[in-house]
Amino acid sequence: MFDVAVIEDPAAAEVCLDPVRARLLAELAEPGSATTLAAKVGLTRQKVNYHLRALEAHGLVELVEERPRGNFTERVLRATAASYVISPAALAPVQPDPARARDNLSARWLLAVAARLVRDVGSLITGATKARKRLATFAVDGEIRFASATDRAAFAEELGFAVRSLVAKYHDESAEGGRPHRVVVALHPSVKES
Repeated sequence: MFDVAVIEDPAAAEVCLDPVRARLLAELAEPGSATTLAAKVGLTRQKVNYHLRALEAHGLVELVEERPRGNFTERVLRATAASYVISPAALAPVQPDPARARDNLSARWLLAVAARLVRDVGSLITGATKARKRLATFAVDGEIRFASATDRAAFAEELGFAVRSLVAKYHDESAEGGRPHRVVVALHPSVKES
């Protein structure tokens, strides 16, 4: 089971957004059968089986084992991941595009950049998983409290300068066998946890 899986297929996204199916995915962090899940979610075993088949058809749950139970075989399933992210690729015709309105002070542009990040990294994870290879990535995450808007603006300016300097220092357009990497640095107000 993966910690996080990326859903790129529109049909899989639609299937997992159903509230009952989302609850079943959450319950299937631990393996379970339609019978055990029916008791937890308050549905009949038949209805749970219907939803499980839809989730399984889209690779969101997987078979762990089959157990003989009287005159039928009980199927034990588990979610393929502990959590899921729906890639903007699932909404390909209307996915955000940072190239449409490049304004590095706009929250909507930041959201478009973040959506591209989810789409790109999701695609890279999918490819690396299929190739059974590791994916080299790096991220920095932190929180800062500014005394004033002036300090925030000065920080953003210095951070931008530092990143542009590092990019200029290490970027080599002519490197034979070199591989381009995207650098994303974002700054936004923290969201209070409720």
